[in-house]
Amino acid sequence: MTALRERYVVSRQSKPSLPGHVRLQFDPVRQAWAVLSPERVFWPNDVSLDILRRCDGETTVAEIISGLAAEYDAPEEDVAADVLDFLQEWTDKLLVKP
Repeated sequence: MTALRERYVVSRQSKPSLPGHVRLQFDPVRQAWAVLSPERVFWPNDVSLDILRRCDGETTVAEIISGLAAEYDAPEEDVAADVLDFLQEWTDKLLVKP
């Protein structure tokens, strides 16, 4: 019998962080940042990396959205949709804790 796990839904009030088995590491050979997880390596683009760097367990998703909107001079509504989608996908993959 297969046990189902509860799906966590990311909201603007969530304070995401990287779980203990996930870390960001710079790869000097590729000159790029990697997200390392057991038996998996992800190569985030610059925007994804900016989101992940803000996932410190203290900053809310709303604050991440505001910071990125200001940094990229983009409307908060557009940034919010992208950030929430990204964080939900990575939470579903157990790469981010909500």
